[in-house]
Amino acid sequence: MFPQRTMLRASQRFSSQLRSPAVRTPFQRRFASTESSGFVGAEDNAFNRERKAVKDHAAATSDLWRKLSIYVTIPCLIIAGVNAYNLWNEHWSHWAHMEPLEERPEYPYQNIRTKNFFWGDGDKTLFWNDKVNHHKKDE
Repeated sequence: MFPQRTMLRASQRFSSQLRSPAVRTPFQRRFASTESSGFVGAEDNAFNRERKAVKDHAAATSDLWRKLSIYVTIPCLIIAGVNAYNLWNEHWSHWAHMEPLEERPEYPYQNIRTKNFFWGDGDKTLFWNDKVNHHKKDE
């Protein structure tokens, strides 16, 4: 019985040595399709594998959004800014060709005042712009 117990212990020790990475690598055949989880022993469980998969996915997704924000968003903002600048200039060049504010007709729905504003002369709204707004009081 004693020699059998010694053989059993020796075989267990030998098999555990074969499972160690230093001995196993020369004999183990690795394929490109096999994925190692990077965990060994008690660490290799479903929870740790899932957390590692989530972290890998988060890294890839954050890299995608970083590239999108650098290579897509910034050029789009520049193009939109150039377009807004051109539209602004076209708008004011159009206003330069219109008749002066004093000669434009004032319609009955414009500048309706039931009582004066409590600031300034009482006629101008809070957002009054002298370049654009005009009020004919006399007519």
